[in-house]
Amino acid sequence: MKTTITYLFDPLCGWCYGAAPMIGKLSEQSDITLVLAPSGLFSDSGGRVMDAAFADYAWSNDQRIEKLTGQRFTPEYRSHILGKPGSRFDSAAATMALSAVAMSAPERELDALRLLQEARYLYAQDTCDWSVVTTVLRNNNFNRAADSLASPDDALRDRHRTRIRNAQEMMHSFGVQGVPALIISDEQGSRLLRSNALYTSFDTLLSDIAAA
Repeated sequence: MKTTITYLFDPLCGWCYGAAPMIGKLSEQSDITLVLAPSGLFSDSGGRVMDAAFADYAWSNDQRIEKLTGQRFTPEYRSHILGKPGSRFDSAAATMALSAVAMSAPERELDALRLLQEARYLYAQDTCDWSVVTTVLRNNNFNRAADSLASPDDALRDRHRTRIRNAQEMMHSFGVQGVPALIISDEQGSRLLRSNALYTSFDTLLSDIAAA
Protein backbone atom coordinates (compact mmCIF):
# COMPACT_ATOMS: atom_id res chain seq x y z
CA MET A 1 0.00 0.00 0.00
CA LYS A 2 1.30 3.44 -0.92
CA THR A 3 2.42 5.96 1.65
CA THR A 4 1.61 9.63 1.05
CA ILE A 5 4.23 12.11 2.18
CA THR A 6 3.27 15.77 2.29
CA TYR A 7 6.28 18.04 1.92
CA LEU A 8 5.85 21.39 3.69
CA PHE A 9 8.32 23.91 2.31
CA ASP A 10 8.99 27.44 1.10
CA PRO A 11 10.96 28.15 -2.10
CA LEU A 12 13.12 30.72 -0.25
CA CYS A 13 13.99 28.33 2.57
CA GLY A 14 17.69 27.47 2.46
CA TRP A 15 17.14 24.31 4.48
CA CYS A 16 14.55 23.21 1.91
CA TYR A 17 17.17 23.71 -0.81
CA GLY A 18 19.54 21.63 1.29
CA ALA A 19 16.93 18.87 1.48
CA ALA A 20 16.24 18.94 -2.28
CA PRO A 21 18.30 15.82 -3.18
CA MET A 22 16.49 13.77 -0.53
CA ILE A 23 13.09 15.07 -1.66
CA GLY A 24 13.98 14.21 -5.24
CA LYS A 25 14.83 10.63 -4.27
CA LEU A 26 11.60 10.32 -2.28
CA SER A 27 9.64 11.36 -5.38
CA GLU A 28 11.18 8.44 -7.29
CA GLN A 29 10.00 5.75 -4.85
CA SER A 30 7.24 3.60 -6.33
CA ASP A 31 5.57 3.07 -2.96
CA ILE A 32 5.50 6.77 -2.02
CA THR A 33 3.24 9.54 -3.30
CA LEU A 34 4.88 12.91 -2.68
CA VAL A 35 2.57 15.90 -2.28
CA LEU A 36 4.05 19.40 -2.40
CA ALA A 37 2.55 21.84 0.12
CA PRO A 38 3.95 25.38 -0.10
CA SER A 39 3.59 26.97 3.32
CA GLY A 40 3.75 30.67 2.44
CA LEU A 41 6.22 31.06 5.32
CA PHE A 42 8.18 33.83 3.59
CA SER A 43 5.36 35.06 1.37
CA ASP A 44 3.76 38.51 1.56
CA SER A 45 3.56 39.42 5.27
CA GLY A 46 6.18 36.76 5.97
CA GLY A 47 8.66 38.49 3.67
CA ARG A 48 11.11 41.17 4.74
CA VAL A 49 13.59 43.69 3.37
CA MET A 50 17.20 42.64 2.93
CA ASP A 51 19.69 44.44 5.13
CA ALA A 52 23.30 43.78 6.17
CA ALA A 53 22.39 42.01 9.40
CA PHE A 54 19.93 39.68 7.72
CA ALA A 55 22.36 39.02 4.84
CA ASP A 56 25.10 38.03 7.30
CA TYR A 57 22.71 35.77 9.19
CA ALA A 58 21.48 34.14 5.96
CA TRP A 59 25.00 33.54 4.62
CA SER A 60 26.13 32.00 7.91
CA ASN A 61 23.12 29.70 7.85
CA ASP A 62 23.72 28.88 4.19
CA GLN A 63 27.27 27.80 4.96
CA ARG A 64 25.99 25.40 7.61
CA ILE A 65 23.55 23.94 5.08
CA GLU A 66 26.26 23.56 2.44
CA LYS A 67 28.61 21.82 4.87
CA LEU A 68 25.88 19.43 6.01
CA THR A 69 24.27 18.63 2.65
CA GLY A 70 26.75 19.51 -0.09
CA GLN A 71 24.24 21.84 -1.75
CA ARG A 72 26.17 24.84 -3.11
CA PHE A 73 25.56 28.52 -2.35
CA THR A 74 27.72 30.49 -4.78
CA PRO A 75 29.71 33.69 -4.17
CA GLU A 76 27.57 35.29 -6.91
CA TYR A 77 24.46 34.55 -4.87
CA ARG A 78 26.07 36.13 -1.82
CA SER A 79 27.11 39.20 -3.78
CA HIS A 80 24.11 39.80 -6.02
CA ILE A 81 21.23 38.50 -3.89
CA LEU A 82 22.24 38.85 -0.25
CA GLY A 83 24.39 41.88 -1.09
CA LYS A 84 21.46 43.90 -2.41
CA PRO A 85 20.20 45.96 0.56
CA GLY A 86 16.64 47.17 0.31
CA SER A 87 15.51 44.29 -1.88
CA ARG A 88 12.59 42.17 -0.82
CA PHE A 89 12.94 38.73 0.72
CA ASP A 90 9.52 37.47 -0.30
CA SER A 91 8.56 34.11 -1.76
CA ALA A 92 5.16 35.21 -3.14
CA ALA A 93 6.26 35.10 -6.78
CA ALA A 94 7.99 31.73 -6.57
CA THR A 95 5.17 30.21 -4.55
CA MET A 96 2.50 31.34 -7.00
CA ALA A 97 4.69 30.11 -9.86
CA LEU A 98 4.56 26.63 -8.33
CA SER A 99 0.78 26.86 -8.07
CA ALA A 100 0.70 27.76 -11.78
CA VAL A 101 2.84 24.71 -12.55
CA ALA A 102 0.61 22.55 -10.35
CA MET A 103 -2.34 23.59 -12.52
CA SER A 104 -0.67 23.18 -15.92
CA ALA A 105 2.02 20.51 -15.48
CA PRO A 106 1.62 18.94 -12.01
CA GLU A 107 4.04 16.11 -12.76
CA ARG A 108 6.80 18.73 -13.14
CA GLU A 109 6.19 20.82 -10.01
CA LEU A 110 9.14 19.39 -8.09
CA ASP A 111 11.35 20.07 -11.12
CA ALA A 112 10.11 23.67 -11.15
CA LEU A 113 10.94 24.05 -7.46
CA ARG A 114 14.46 22.73 -8.06
CA LEU A 115 14.97 25.13 -10.96
CA LEU A 116 13.82 28.11 -8.90
CA GLN A 117 16.11 27.12 -6.03
CA GLU A 118 19.07 26.71 -8.35
CA ALA A 119 18.29 29.98 -10.11
CA ARG A 120 18.69 31.77 -6.78
CA TYR A 121 21.44 29.91 -4.96
CA LEU A 122 23.63 28.91 -7.91
CA TYR A 123 22.97 31.53 -10.59
CA ALA A 124 22.15 34.59 -8.43
CA GLN A 125 18.78 35.30 -10.04
CA ASP A 126 16.43 37.21 -7.76
CA THR A 127 13.48 34.85 -7.41
CA CYS A 128 11.67 37.41 -5.29
CA ASP A 129 11.15 39.35 -8.54
CA TRP A 130 8.01 38.35 -10.45
CA SER A 131 9.57 39.00 -13.86
CA VAL A 132 12.63 36.89 -12.99
CA VAL A 133 10.45 33.99 -11.87
CA THR A 134 8.37 34.24 -15.03
CA THR A 135 11.55 34.14 -17.11
CA VAL A 136 12.83 31.08 -15.25
CA LEU A 137 9.57 29.29 -16.05
CA ARG A 138 9.62 30.29 -19.70
CA ASN A 139 13.29 29.35 -20.16
CA ASN A 140 12.53 25.85 -18.88
CA ASN A 141 9.44 25.14 -21.02
CA PHE A 142 6.81 25.98 -18.42
CA ASN A 143 5.14 28.30 -20.90
CA ARG A 144 1.56 27.87 -19.73
CA ALA A 145 2.59 28.49 -16.12
CA ALA A 146 4.65 31.51 -17.19
CA ASP A 147 1.66 32.97 -19.02
CA SER A 148 -0.54 32.40 -15.97
CA LEU A 149 1.99 33.99 -13.63
CA ALA A 150 2.38 37.03 -15.89
CA SER A 151 -1.41 37.61 -15.75
CA PRO A 152 -2.86 35.70 -12.78
CA ASP A 153 -6.57 34.96 -13.08
CA ASP A 154 -9.07 34.08 -10.35
CA ALA A 155 -8.52 30.34 -10.82
CA LEU A 156 -4.79 30.65 -10.16
CA ARG A 157 -5.25 32.99 -7.22
CA ASP A 158 -7.84 30.67 -5.68
CA ARG A 159 -5.63 27.59 -6.16
CA HIS A 160 -2.68 29.46 -4.70
CA ARG A 161 -4.59 30.60 -1.61
CA THR A 162 -6.07 27.15 -1.05
CA ARG A 163 -2.68 25.43 -1.21
CA ILE A 164 -1.16 27.82 1.32
CA ARG A 165 -4.18 27.65 3.61
CA ASN A 166 -4.15 23.85 3.56
CA ALA A 167 -0.41 23.77 4.31
CA GLN A 168 -0.77 26.23 7.17
CA GLU A 169 -3.67 24.29 8.65
CA MET A 170 -1.58 21.13 8.51
CA MET A 171 1.34 22.92 10.17
CA HIS A 172 -0.95 24.13 12.94
CA SER A 173 -2.49 20.68 13.38
CA PHE A 174 0.91 19.00 13.81
CA GLY A 175 2.57 21.83 15.74
CA VAL A 176 5.05 22.56 12.94
CA GLN A 177 6.88 25.86 13.46
CA GLY A 178 9.11 25.90 10.40
CA VAL A 179 10.03 24.15 7.17
CA PRO A 180 11.02 21.76 5.73
CA ALA A 181 8.70 19.25 7.33
CA LEU A 182 7.26 15.91 6.24
CA ILE A 183 3.83 14.54 7.16
CA ILE A 184 3.48 10.80 6.62
CA SER A 185 0.00 9.42 5.88
CA ASP A 186 -0.95 5.76 5.47
CA GLU A 187 -3.44 3.23 6.84
CA GLN A 188 -2.13 3.97 10.35
CA GLY A 189 -3.05 7.65 10.09
CA SER A 190 -0.91 10.76 9.75
CA ARG A 191 2.14 11.83 11.75
CA LEU A 192 5.04 14.24 11.63
CA LEU A 193 8.53 13.01 10.76
CA ARG A 194 11.47 14.65 12.52
CA SER A 195 12.90 17.27 10.14
CA ASN A 196 16.55 16.34 10.66
CA ALA A 197 15.81 13.01 8.98
CA LEU A 198 16.21 14.92 5.70
CA TYR A 199 19.89 15.53 6.48
CA THR A 200 20.99 11.97 7.14
CA SER A 201 21.49 9.22 4.57
CA PHE A 202 18.64 8.24 2.26
CA ASP A 203 18.55 4.74 3.73
CA THR A 204 18.17 6.26 7.19
CA LEU A 205 15.40 8.51 5.93
CA LEU A 206 13.51 5.53 4.51
CA SER A 207 13.98 3.65 7.80
CA ASP A 208 12.65 6.62 9.75
CA ILE A 209 9.61 6.80 7.46
CA ALA A 210 8.94 3.10 7.92
CA ALA A 211 9.31 3.34 11.69
CA ALA A 212 7.36 6.57 12.18
